[in-house]
Amino acid sequence: MNKSTTQEMNFGHLAPYQQRRFVPALAQLEDQKEVTTLYRKLEERRVASASDLEQWMLDRSELEAALEQAGAILYIRMTCQTDDSARAQAYKDFITDVVPGIKMGTDQLNRKFLNMAQQFPLDQRQYAIYLRKIQADVDLFVEANVEIETNVELLSQEYQTIMGAMTVEFEGKEQTLPAMGRYLENPDRNLREQAWREMARRRLNDKDQLEDIFDKMLVLRCQIAQNAKCRNYIEYKFRSLHRFDYTHEDCHRYHASVEELVVPLWRNVNQYRRAQMKLTTLKPWDTAVDPQGRGPLKPFDNVDDLVAGCQKIFAQMDQGFAQQFKEMASLRLLDLENRKGKAPGGYQSTLDEARKPFIFMNAVGVDGDVRTLLHECGHAFHALACAGNALVQYRHGPMEFNEVASMAMELLADPYLSVFYHDDDVHRSSWAHWEDVIMILVWVATIDCFQQWIYEHPQHTRQQRREAWLNIRQRFGSDVLDWQGLEEEHAYLWHRQLHIFEYPFYYIEYGIAQLGALQVWRNSQQQGAGALANFKKALALGGSHPLPELYRAADIHFDFTEKTIAPLMEAANRELEQLQKF
Repeated sequence: MNKSTTQEMNFGHLAPYQQRRFVPALAQLEDQKEVTTLYRKLEERRVASASDLEQWMLDRSELEAALEQAGAILYIRMTCQTDDSARAQAYKDFITDVVPGIKMGTDQLNRKFLNMAQQFPLDQRQYAIYLRKIQADVDLFVEANVEIETNVELLSQEYQTIMGAMTVEFEGKEQTLPAMGRYLENPDRNLREQAWREMARRRLNDKDQLEDIFDKMLVLRCQIAQNAKCRNYIEYKFRSLHRFDYTHEDCHRYHASVEELVVPLWRNVNQYRRAQMKLTTLKPWDTAVDPQGRGPLKPFDNVDDLVAGCQKIFAQMDQGFAQQFKEMASLRLLDLENRKGKAPGGYQSTLDEARKPFIFMNAVGVDGDVRTLLHECGHAFHALACAGNALVQYRHGPMEFNEVASMAMELLADPYLSVFYHDDDVHRSSWAHWEDVIMILVWVATIDCFQQWIYEHPQHTRQQRREAWLNIRQRFGSDVLDWQGLEEEHAYLWHRQLHIFEYPFYYIEYGIAQLGALQVWRNSQQQGAGALANFKKALALGGSHPLPELYRAADIHFDFTEKTIAPLMEAANRELEQLQKF
């Protein structure tokens, strides 16, 4: 898409999904006083019946969707160009001036709702999930935490700004770190090493700033948990993330299962890579290149080609997906190309009032860009599938299933990669993807285990944190790579994982969901179109059902123990062995 179009847009061209009933059409949702007035109107409204209560809930949902969209637009614009001071200030103003009032107003409405629900009981089949979320939020809310959470948000913005500003001079020009990733696929090992070292050096230049930011975050988060009378921040986050269907002890079981069942397969994958490359040991710059020394895959020349290729994939997979993706492109809801000043990574954000998805990423023309867009499109199709639900809370599913939507989309697209590649390149891309599937299960266990250690030992020193990171890395097979001479780079590798800074404990979802996605893929191998139909049926439920029921709707199991992982790893190993023949 046109680069400047997304950079300059305010999304004003998007019409609300339905006409507003409660929020004035011209309401200034970035004005704290006007937002507070709207919350007060709902708080003071008299409710005299169950039907009055349901209408009150709909009006509240309308307000929340409008506010969520206003905040999302400011965040999108800020991440699209982190070096634009006006955008940064606009987002900062919203976080500091408006969001605290939203949190206070939300708690007041939550308490009013629980009182009203006692007077006018609601249908439990329809509203049980809504009720338990509201109760959890009321139980956790502490007014003193509002200001602390604002300060954490501002620290997160600092992290984004630092990461977005990272560039290096390489081959005679200034390049962003995402753009430098292309060199890691080059068959010239000396060039790969040089590129990797330049990227690592650039990150290490800011390591003290990032350590300072994280130390401040850690203190604030522990204070939040203490104020909410939680044992530690782990308990606080599990409750605030509405993890009703599993515990942090279950996460430890995931760690153990991965260590026993996935790490050995990961070792085998890397042993195959090392043997193919005829190396004594693998270095960090040897993991993205083709092991047979072929040149990097080049799926597209520009983002228009990326969009056109994915359009063809969806047309072969499902006409509904194809039409939705076409509409997203026409509505300028894609910002895909990498550029200086753009925040790292990729995400999908739902514009809740328009009920449309927006996709952000940093495409530089590599194979991983195709996977990233397919992944974020899975989220987008999920958002569109449940857009018709009246309550905004039910238009957002639990993350452990949201990520099934995205990861399954990557796997379901595998049969259609010929739109980007010919002959053996299709198999090369599939091999790289299956490598990544195994790696992410291990990496998730590593990151989640590290986060649990951090918040179980909140008084730790930086040196203790460094040692804990390296010990956990060793537990999950870091020795598949040779880090000799790269000890400093290895010790701060976790700085690249933005979730640790910005979304603490939002990472185990990827591991749980990868297991769900593998089950969707396995079903597609066995059932064909029936598996996709079940998958889409589950997407349409949004967040209106408990997590295990969402999994059952997709004909998969919500389980991340040996019972589920062992047969999936056997299937993955068979797939890898088949791909090794090409």
